[in-house]
Amino acid sequence: MKIEVLEPGNYYHIYNRGNNGDKIFFEDGNYTYFLELYKKYIAPVTNTLAWCLMQNHFHFLVYLKEEKEIIKTDLKYSTKSESSATDHSRQFSHLFNSYTQAVNKKYSRTGSLFEKPFKRKKISSEDYLKNLIYYIHNNPVHHSVAEIISSYPWTSYQDFFNEKESLIQKKEVLELFGDFENFENYHQKEHTIEPFQGLEP
Repeated sequence: MKIEVLEPGNYYHIYNRGNNGDKIFFEDGNYTYFLELYKKYIAPVTNTLAWCLMQNHFHFLVYLKEEKEIIKTDLKYSTKSESSATDHSRQFSHLFNSYTQAVNKKYSRTGSLFEKPFKRKKISSEDYLKNLIYYIHNNPVHHSVAEIISSYPWTSYQDFFNEKESLIQKKEVLELFGDFENFENYHQKEHTIEPFQGLEP
């Protein structure tokens, strides 16, 4: 299968699951640590619009920054090797490798934790972007892990209801929906997930 090359200046749905659909998060501290690593490796090279961490998979909606938008001194690597040009795929690999090493050490396991390669889908439609944000936030409800979107703690949905610093580009997302009220109303209605069939773990 040909792997889609990540192109800076575009929006992507980044998602993946554990090998054979197995768990990738075993306790609350795992979710927190994964987000810390995401902030370390991915936040400097992307703008994040939505995320969701489930027990055996994850979803992120990101804009890949172009070279001129990236502050080089913010970049972190899992090895000592640095590249003259930013490689977004490599940054994601740093995230997944660092997390896998930590989990393997903590739980005395070996081998890869995630399926390879990680999944990615380029997005060019504004309507698709809005529907994808809903799909990501609604994932716990879709998988019957939560009854309502707001009750699940490991998505970016709650970030829009407080003033705390966040990974999310709140202003950009709310402008996409028009305003906060429309954002909230959109999430209270059911929307088709047909465009996302085949993305499930």
